[in-house]
Amino acid sequence: MPTGSPVDGFTLTYDRHGSPAPGRPTVVLLHGWPGDRTDMGAVAERLAGDHDVVVPDLRGFGESDKHHLDPAEFYGPAGQARSVAGLVEELGIAEIVVGGYDVGSRVGQQLAKNRPDLLRALVVTPPAPGVGQRILGEAPFAEFWYQSFHQLDLAERLVDGKPEAARDYVGHFWSHWSGPAFTPDDSRLDHMASVYGPAGAFVASIGWYRAGGGVVARSLAETVPDPADRITVPTTFVWPEHDPLFPRAWSDRLDEFFADVSVVPADGVGHFVPVEDPDTFAGAVRAATGVEALR
Repeated sequence: MPTGSPVDGFTLTYDRHGSPAPGRPTVVLLHGWPGDRTDMGAVAERLAGDHDVVVPDLRGFGESDKHHLDPAEFYGPAGQARSVAGLVEELGIAEIVVGGYDVGSRVGQQLAKNRPDLLRALVVTPPAPGVGQRILGEAPFAEFWYQSFHQLDLAERLVDGKPEAARDYVGHFWSHWSGPAFTPDDSRLDHMASVYGPAGAFVASIGWYRAGGGVVARSLAETVPDPADRITVPTTFVWPEHDPLFPRAWSDRLDEFFADVSVVPADGVGHFVPVEDPDTFAGAVRAATGVEALR
């Protein structure tokens, strides 16, 4: 597991599947919260035979650097996107397809805004822009409590540095946000405890929310761009059926924010699409790279 050179003092640990070669597209896969780069393992396996696949831990996650620095400057979408762009440039890859879910989706969208020159396409799950005031509805209000909790020092005192508490806390989301046919097994929850349990790990991961990266703050501050300022990178949203955070009805305004956008349904699954349904997610990436599945 190599690491990239520091960007803003943060190095990213990453896995590389497949191999770079002429005519072999490069895919960069970005995980979410509460997760790490292993969430993308099954997707990477499905692509590695005919793609070059790079799967990093984002800043503050997994085995990447975790520094106690101002979240607004270093852990928000712009900072995370700088690290991914730095890794891409260091590896000398271009025309990449970025695939991401949850936090990784937002980082991918930020990268498409800031560095469209690096991207060939974007394949992501929600969150998506266009939610607006709907985030204040009764059902969403009941789901997004954790984003306010993460702003409190109490969150750090209760969870950080306590592997058992971290396992229980992130295990709640893995169970509650997933689809009806998926139950996280002990090995996954044990792994989450190993990466979120050490001192400083949990508080680094919620730097994303303390930086205003959460969907509630972003939705309430959202403005519709001028049509000329929409994201131009071709974008596919793989939208799950049973994600309690992001109902499919919230996909109705995507064309206000993306110049070239489509939606692929992921039926029967919940929030963790790359884990619950890696075939659909990998298939959407293949459609974006133009490489058919190996026979």
